[in-house]
Amino acid sequence: MATSSAKLKLPAGPSRHVYDVIVLGSQLGGALAAALLAKRNHRVLLVEHDGMGPGYEHGGYVLPYAPFVAPPLKTMPTVEEALNELGLAATVQRSLRPHVPDLQLLLPKNRLDLHADTARRKAEAARELGDEGEALLGALAGAAAQHESTDEFFKAAPPLPPDGFFEGWNLKKLIKAHPGLEATPRLAGDSASLKLVRGMLPFVSHLENPESPLSLTRPLSQVLSSPSFFSGGREGLRELLSRRVAELGGDVLGRDSPSGFIVEELTFDGNKFAGMKLLRSDTVYRASCLVAATDAGGLRRLVTDKKHHRGLLEHLDQSSTKSLLFTVNWVVPEAALPRGLGELALVDTGDQELGPLLLQVHLARTAPGPGKESKEVEGVRVVCAGVFVPASYRDLGEEHLQGVANRIDEHLDALMPFTAQHRLLRSAPYLDAGGVRGSRLMPHPLYSFETEAFLGVTGLAQRTPAKNVLLASREVLPGLGLEGELLAGVRAARMVQEMLKKKDPLKG
Repeated sequence: MATSSAKLKLPAGPSRHVYDVIVLGSQLGGALAAALLAKRNHRVLLVEHDGMGPGYEHGGYVLPYAPFVAPPLKTMPTVEEALNELGLAATVQRSLRPHVPDLQLLLPKNRLDLHADTARRKAEAARELGDEGEALLGALAGAAAQHESTDEFFKAAPPLPPDGFFEGWNLKKLIKAHPGLEATPRLAGDSASLKLVRGMLPFVSHLENPESPLSLTRPLSQVLSSPSFFSGGREGLRELLSRRVAELGGDVLGRDSPSGFIVEELTFDGNKFAGMKLLRSDTVYRASCLVAATDAGGLRRLVTDKKHHRGLLEHLDQSSTKSLLFTVNWVVPEAALPRGLGELALVDTGDQELGPLLLQVHLARTAPGPGKESKEVEGVRVVCAGVFVPASYRDLGEEHLQGVANRIDEHLDALMPFTAQHRLLRSAPYLDAGGVRGSRLMPHPLYSFETEAFLGVTGLAQRTPAKNVLLASREVLPGLGLEGELLAGVRAARMVQEMLKKKDPLKG
């Protein structure tokens, strides 16, 4: 009997099928954990599974999923140390560049450019806001330095979130030794400009309603010290880490490879993780432990035997996605942009439902094709504008999402009144990114948790009821934003090493 030409092709994975650790998911904590473990001579398989890639294709362009603002590396000392170990700190530092101006505040009656140059910033604030401008600059200067008072605490590698009595006890002792963790936020006040700056917080955190001093100050302070752009955004940083895993001898299965490496299910031996099976493949990849760096909902779907793994599922169910970053991209000629529009702008929309809008101007790039790579389009820019909306909007249908996109269009029209007529393309990822899965449409969710929040920044514990399953996702330290995501990876790597050392029969 002839073989059907329609038969699905099996992914050609690595020849090795047994590893020390499998890292599942495309979030940055997983990629960093995988690289650190590969550097420390462990056999590592990184399966990106839900990777977003460098952007989505629409209308011949590669477009960003969302604005992405990164803090300078020096504001994240533990992360910088980990990148130094991997030989990547200098590369990351070179790839991070400040926006020009650092940040632009667009209010109904004022436009304030926060330049890196102090004298220029002061003159601009005095001209636009008068006495209020001086108060704003004082608050900004204090807020931008506020993270420094908690740097030493994080250098001590605190067990966040703590697991068990002894870790909790040691953590409380460490907290008492660092009073800066309870410092009052410096951006308090009722002026429109201060309220707008505080509106940056959800764009640099993953917590739905941050309330503690640390969650309100550290991620915002880090970014305000110098709001930076990383080439390729969040996915560019992930790709850098993934390449390092491969260079160090680890295996990497990319979500966007021609074979499409997607995990179908996780396999268990009793209550312990045993391996994973890929979609359209009979191969089971086995490992002594699993590090999960995907959203809890995505991981939950891979546990097919719900009855025997209730503890693990209940652990994951303690996280709920409350809001998501909804984005609209305009592709426009650079000449059609208003003079004076900054590369990074925070816009007071006056819309109680949408809240502040974050706008980031990107270079336009063509979509790659057969035999040709993506390249920059001279004289063309992408205006990427995002707002937070309830996660429930995804269930209300395309028509409702189109309505949200139209409202963002209206704000962009008001901001750039003569630009729309020159627009080359308008695109929204939730409407126009074809062939995407699950968390790929959540570039920046905000979560709430049923767990105790230590220092107001913790979410899911990294250790799970499945003893050899660890978490390294953005749901571990959601109140610390990008730093929290990477710190979860640093700690997960250390926990894996402890776990494997205990199980090594050759070491006493």
